[in-house]
Amino acid sequence: MNHCFDRQAIAQMNKFQRANFINSLSGFKSANLIGSKGTNGVPNLALISSVFHVGANPPLIGMIMRPHTVVRDTLQNIKDTGYYTINHVHADIAAHAHQCSARYTPEQNEFIETGLSEQYSGGFAAPFVAESRVKLAVEVREIQVLQINQTELVIGEIMSVLTENGYVNSDGYVDIEMAGSVAVSGLDSYHRAQRIDRFSYAQPDTSLTSIWKAQS
Repeated sequence: MNHCFDRQAIAQMNKFQRANFINSLSGFKSANLIGSKGTNGVPNLALISSVFHVGANPPLIGMIMRPHTVVRDTLQNIKDTGYYTINHVHADIAAHAHQCSARYTPEQNEFIETGLSEQYSGGFAAPFVAESRVKLAVEVREIQVLQINQTELVIGEIMSVLTENGYVNSDGYVDIEMAGSVAVSGLDSYHRAQRIDRFSYAQPDTSLTSIWKAQS
């Protein structure tokens, strides 16, 4: 029998229970480390699960940041400098990535605090996570405050992508399963991805075929 959590039941949950519940409902999300550097020169890392595709031409990517009602080092760094990196989390660094959700001071280097390594490439101002296998250099293009809850929508343009050999197929598909990129559900649960299939382009009155099996 289904159990109904109505608006009243949700409102009566304590803060932590409600956050866990609502965060879990959107399903599996990508786990990414956002690398930035403040005007004080201190590198910063933040674990974000709200990264999403915005457009391919120009190559735009978005993310939702929590309200700037308290100090948000990553958001402030992005606003101050205009540059940041998005770094996929894989299983070997999941615990390090989760530790980035701790509230460090702006003077603390979160790479050092969490046991991860800074990497710089092509003169890009923001630090990459050296241990990550898929890394994006991003320049901010637009920031909007969502009036409904004061979260901030950050949209950036992808300036370059760093990956290890073999992760990008000839058709442009990035094989994040091969890269070991993990998903997150709720606030603290990490999951390995396992492909079911890749399907052909969907068209009316045309049967789908398996791209993945044809390539195997």
